[in-house]
Amino acid sequence: MQRRSFLAAGAAAGAGIMTANRPVRAAEKGKGVLKFSCQEWVLPGKTLEEKMKYMKEWGIVGFEPGGGGLAGRVKELKDAFKGTDIVVSAICAGFKGVPISDDPDVRKQCKASFKEILGAAGELGSTGLIMVPAFNGQTKLGFVEGRKILVEDFLPEVGEYAQQAGTRVLLEPLNRGEAWFMRQLADAAAICRDVNHPGVCMMGDFYHMGIEEPDEYAAFLTARKWLHHVHLASRPNRKQPGYDPNDDFRDGFRALKEIGYSDFCSFECGIEGKPEVEIPKAMDYLRKQWNEA
Repeated sequence: MQRRSFLAAGAAAGAGIMTANRPVRAAEKGKGVLKFSCQEWVLPGKTLEEKMKYMKEWGIVGFEPGGGGLAGRVKELKDAFKGTDIVVSAICAGFKGVPISDDPDVRKQCKASFKEILGAAGELGSTGLIMVPAFNGQTKLGFVEGRKILVEDFLPEVGEYAQQAGTRVLLEPLNRGEAWFMRQLADAAAICRDVNHPGVCMMGDFYHMGIEEPDEYAAFLTARKWLHHVHLASRPNRKQPGYDPNDDFRDGFRALKEIGYSDFCSFECGIEGKPEVEIPKAMDYLRKQWNEA
């Protein structure tokens, strides 16, 4: 399953809720870790070796590949990262089918595809496979029926498989322009609570949160028990963090510190300008915001 284009997402962001001018509350310091990851397609370089060169130079220690064809890349990635500080962070989707499709055959196909990627994710030591239950227009099911299938059928089965493989399923809330079914971290946390399985957890994405969350600090606190990945992007344009100089990550970062978050914060964004210049600049911007949170 391909991620929706940033052009479509950017159009949806026009009505987004910005948190830039909101007062930042005082932080409780000394907890949590800002550990950078980057999606494969965001990194400059034509080859894995070239991408790794930049990661080592900048101090990015997490590599987030797509799930499509991942089973065939396990040896390549293991060999590339052997003897380095770089590890696979999360796996970004890539599965076939739709988890809450109204077609049982499509859901069956989706489960099989999930398990193939989860097996590879476990071999690579990944924190989990990112999933969206359904993008807009992908299912005819209503919210109640879709949630019932997700909580009682789909997630228990793939969550158990994920745990046995040594990884997780990570629910990702999106903004309403992309997916109405699960839009806030509290929605995903409630699903994780109801499934009640260690193989079913969640993530947060600052871009989507900037549109949907009334309070990023409270949203991350709600997710604390199940949160195992975070995506980074500037609001409202979904470019590199710091592209909008008024964008503010400190409320969210303060919550991540307080809950002792130690998983990855991963770049999922377009890059305006030369990535070789803009990515390390964005990292410096985020480190400053983290220190101030």
